[in-house]
Amino acid sequence: MLDVGKWPVFALLPPEELKLIRQACVFGSAANEALYVTVNDEVFALGTNCSGCLGLGDLQSTIEPRRIDVLCGKKIVSLSYGTGPHVAIATADGEVFSWGHNGYSQLGNGTTNHGLTPALVSTNLLGKRVIEVACGSHHTIALTTDGEVFAWGYNNSGQVGSGSTANQPTPRRVSSCLQNKVVVNIACGQLCSMAVLDSGEIYGWGYNCNGQLGLGNNGNQQTPCRIAALQGVNVIQVACGYAHTIALTDEGFVYSWGANSYGQLGTGNKCNQAVPTLINTEKERMAEVAACHTSHTSAAKTQSGQVLMWGQCRGQAVASPHHTHFSSTDDVFACFATPAVTWHLLSIDAEDYMTVAQSLKKEFDSPEISDLKFLVDGKCIHVHKALLKIRCEHFRSLLNESDEECIEVSQFSYLVYRAFLEYLYTDTINLPPEDAIGLLDLATFYREMRLKRLCQETIKRGISEENAIALLCAAVKYEARDLEDFCFKFCVNHLTAVTQTHAFADMDHELLKNFISKASRYGAFKN
Repeated sequence: MLDVGKWPVFALLPPEELKLIRQACVFGSAANEALYVTVNDEVFALGTNCSGCLGLGDLQSTIEPRRIDVLCGKKIVSLSYGTGPHVAIATADGEVFSWGHNGYSQLGNGTTNHGLTPALVSTNLLGKRVIEVACGSHHTIALTTDGEVFAWGYNNSGQVGSGSTANQPTPRRVSSCLQNKVVVNIACGQLCSMAVLDSGEIYGWGYNCNGQLGLGNNGNQQTPCRIAALQGVNVIQVACGYAHTIALTDEGFVYSWGANSYGQLGTGNKCNQAVPTLINTEKERMAEVAACHTSHTSAAKTQSGQVLMWGQCRGQAVASPHHTHFSSTDDVFACFATPAVTWHLLSIDAEDYMTVAQSLKKEFDSPEISDLKFLVDGKCIHVHKALLKIRCEHFRSLLNESDEECIEVSQFSYLVYRAFLEYLYTDTINLPPEDAIGLLDLATFYREMRLKRLCQETIKRGISEENAIALLCAAVKYEARDLEDFCFKFCVNHLTAVTQTHAFADMDHELLKNFISKASRYGAFKN
């Protein structure tokens, strides 16, 4: 569980106030400014208020939290800050607000007047729903639900992607070779911008003197340029440090490039890299990468929850990924980054107060007040009839016709059936991807469509060259169309490796025929 108290700026807040925080962001040249959202969706700010970045309407610093009335109830979904400094947010309604320093039009309002309160950024964004914002030192980019990127602000190195180096006073669509492409993730270094496409391709533009665009050279780019060295690799997330970039692939590999004087690339040395370099993570599959344009620190989290860090860690240069005792990448930035700011908008779970969902989760498989048990593979699982009737149509009819206190199940394994029952209590799946196929079978059998979707997402996260064909076959068998499409694309994108696996050799003849036919139409066999 994330502890917002790890950030010193929150040290003076009383414990009862800390417990109400649901989201938080720490920023500023000395990590001495913060915004936070409470459980009641009220927004507060505290700190030095440099350039009016607290959004309070004045330049007064405050050690006590003050409410930002205009943002209360807005439901913030993304927040980023520039070192200029300025702040930008996206709301659940898809609106963008910005405030702070504006000497280079980084607020996107067409002027260079500083903004002391959050103001709606509307030019060219009306009718667009923004889901993510990212700030460089003095520029801002935004991603819409349509996969379009808009950019504005300082453009001395082409970081706005407009094809020139003239500053951009209002949001402008970044098109060029991103035209007709769908972007799913964005990030900014100090003077550069990065975008990941739904196809797994990655593009960069802006300042490149340290090789942070990964193009194999050190020339600045005024329009988006694809990183050719990652051809055939499916990137799913990108993060930018001050002058370096790290990317995560669909197979859990991490690549890095750019400046490396603090070991922030994790390559074991301090040599800059102008092309993406695979980091040795000791065969551990990564699920998240983290970096922040204010620092030279890098972090990653494995699929099993282990957190690694490298780069500048409290002034020390750590040139290879180092295992920590932390439970989240956020802790790395709270305790080791300089300045100790947040790399993204924090989301915090409540501690003492238990919601209905938390209470139900606590009572799963607890014999104390249960009134029904399932016997699977000789093991008992304790549940509550009322909850099962409420949550599952199958159990509603079954338990209305039966008053048994013990039901034996033989068609599914203990692991799968327990995961199913736990899902009814928690709305989540607690199973490794390879076991989720059995749960997908159960979800299909019980016609639990949401569970079926969750199984598909879990399986997607665990796909690899070795198991891709097996997962594709399972998706076909259980009519999981979305998963089938995902597995098929993965197989085509890793075709050489996949066709050399035992699973491919043992593939059902009819399935194999369909696969080859579809792959051919997809263009997999073109020279």
